[in-house]
Amino acid sequence: MRTKARLDEVFRNAFPVPFDDTSKFVFFGDVHRGDDSLSDEFGRNRHIYYHALDHYYQSGCTYIEVGDGDELLEQPRFKHIYTAHVTTFDMLKKFFRDGRMILLYGNHNRQLRSQTYLEHNLYRSFDEFSESYEDLFPDINVHEALILKHRKTGQEIFVVHGHQGDFLNDQLWLFSFFSIRYFWRFMHILGVKYAASPSRNLYRRHKVERSYNRWNLQQDIMLICGHTHRPKFPKDDEPAYFNTGCCIHPRGITCLELIEGKISLVSWKTHSKKDGTLYIKRTVLQGPEPITRFQNSIARMSHIKTKKIKRFIMEESHDETEPIHSIDRIYDESRKF
Repeated sequence: MRTKARLDEVFRNAFPVPFDDTSKFVFFGDVHRGDDSLSDEFGRNRHIYYHALDHYYQSGCTYIEVGDGDELLEQPRFKHIYTAHVTTFDMLKKFFRDGRMILLYGNHNRQLRSQTYLEHNLYRSFDEFSESYEDLFPDINVHEALILKHRKTGQEIFVVHGHQGDFLNDQLWLFSFFSIRYFWRFMHILGVKYAASPSRNLYRRHKVERSYNRWNLQQDIMLICGHTHRPKFPKDDEPAYFNTGCCIHPRGITCLELIEGKISLVSWKTHSKKDGTLYIKRTVLQGPEPITRFQNSIARMSHIKTKKIKRFIMEESHDETEPIHSIDRIYDESRKF
């Protein structure tokens, strides 16, 4: 199934979420919580992530996880992930109890689309200290996509993981599942990365982004994704495609904030003082910009030649040698803060 047809299908069935200019959302994608083994890349950032969650909880934000929150391709059992990151899940439980948590599934935790899997793994958790079961996320529903719709203006924001239409990670998901679970999982421990992943493969990353940009311009809607692990905040001459980045980068985590009608790309990193004390700092990398600026991409790009707009929609080839906004460049630029 082509990317357009796949996204059209997901868009039609997306879960609706109304919002207004008083709403506060934070979007995290590709957290990849693991079992705290050598292959658990989230482990090095878990304290940063916890601190960021606490900040957003205290700020009254709704937490939206844009897929791949748990690494269920490499790890066969969710309970091992929960045990490795109990304090993280305790913080997520606070969001859930307040009705401020929405989860999407991605290609690395596609199992969450099964209600039976949710009942057996996410509804309850086993407390090793009390040796009893307690509620985790009782009766939770996990969605494939969301449509955030503004109550007054009607502006829509489509939120989806971003693997939909990515042939190897969508149509051939079962093949990817077995290859990662029984081969690449062990290679990962040795330091070898999964070569077919868009987050590791520059060509595949750009291919996914081009496909989503074409669909985005055809629909003329704001689009928030994950999957590629590359944080993205569009320029004036680009479609309204945003990417959360990920939580497994060696130098910190990134997310998107939608606070009272304005959207920002934000990083959280560990810094050090002159006396050697470490502290965690939030840095706004891009934005905040009012979402009304992205309401009509065609009009916003009207000062650009029609030929360039058509290129976004129709192009099938692109220079793959240089990423426009690589994650390393964004992090390097943020050092001055």
